[in-house]
Amino acid sequence: MDRPVEIVAPFKEAIDAIKETGGVSYKYCYQCGLCDVVCPWNRVRRFSIRNIVRQANFGLPEIDGDEIWRCTTCNNCPTKCPRGVKQIDVGVSLRRIAADNGISPAPLRSVRASLGSEGNPLGEPRKNRTNWAEGLNVKTFTEEMDILYFPCCYTAYDGRLKKVAVATANILNSAGIDFGILGAEQNCCGESIRKAGDEDLFKRLARENIKTFIGSGVKRILVSSPHCYHTFKNEYPEFKVNFDIIHISQYLGELVKTGKLKLNKEIKRKITYHDPCYLGRHNNVFGEPREVLKEIPGVELVEMADTQKDSLCCGGGGARIWMDTPKDERFSNLRLEQAKEAGASALVTACPYCIVKVVVDVGYKIGNADDLSFERL
Repeated sequence: MDRPVEIVAPFKEAIDAIKETGGVSYKYCYQCGLCDVVCPWNRVRRFSIRNIVRQANFGLPEIDGDEIWRCTTCNNCPTKCPRGVKQIDVGVSLRRIAADNGISPAPLRSVRASLGSEGNPLGEPRKNRTNWAEGLNVKTFTEEMDILYFPCCYTAYDGRLKKVAVATANILNSAGIDFGILGAEQNCCGESIRKAGDEDLFKRLARENIKTFIGSGVKRILVSSPHCYHTFKNEYPEFKVNFDIIHISQYLGELVKTGKLKLNKEIKRKITYHDPCYLGRHNNVFGEPREVLKEIPGVELVEMADTQKDSLCCGGGGARIWMDTPKDERFSNLRLEQAKEAGASALVTACPYCIVKVVVDVGYKIGNADDLSFERL
């Protein structure tokens, strides 16, 4: 029998820290490499999530390097892993160790400061969170209302994405829905900063939101962002609370089916739908957005390559929304090409992060190709 290898400090300390921060599943990995095969990074550059898992196994995490910050937490590799390794948990555990040691990419430092002081990652004043609603019939939420509408930080502050919040409010009013917003009392849901490794800040944001939800009598929460959807639905229950969470694409389906929302305007376009990672792979919401699109008169819905559970990540998850990516390493370039190859004239999605990564990082044109408009659902 081979003599067992004794793990000594600092390696044992590193392994203990990884276990304590949720990365214990590394021990199931037998280095088959399938996670690297399905990782979107390997379409644009060499990247090995398997190597990060191997580092965790031997207690040698390179927490001061660049690689642990690349994972977009798209959930592709955990869903394909034959051994049940939770690569996202392993990667986030390393990021937590890094954060505890004061190591993180420079953009995250300003994000943390803004989240801590203003409750959003964009450096915007908390008091301006409701500016998007000026001139609209949008009220402050009260206990007797049916729904709390929770626009994410990007739909509340970003100049392009405010249109999403405005459109949502107009639809709710047209359908006669009794809804309200929290305004300045609302914090970021905390999903992305948690994936960046700052567990303490996530817990602070979550507890403040939960306290506000309970104090306001909130029962059902409508969200624009799949990241809010995922966090409220799957992570806030860690705090012993459960709210009824629904994404706007699901709620639109409800309104259409009950006849509260009529889609009468004909739109003669061939469109394709991009599944956001945190709505699709993480939460299995694939059908509802497509069903709504099919209800629009004149619309022809076509599928891209890498669709539904195999959808190609936009590159914005895992706190990558706050980090710069070189132009030749952006997954969104590939996604636009896939939309064009499918013959679509419009690319529709249901996630603010996906819109930011495509519109800001890529723009509307690729080479000499014709414009492909980018639509919001």
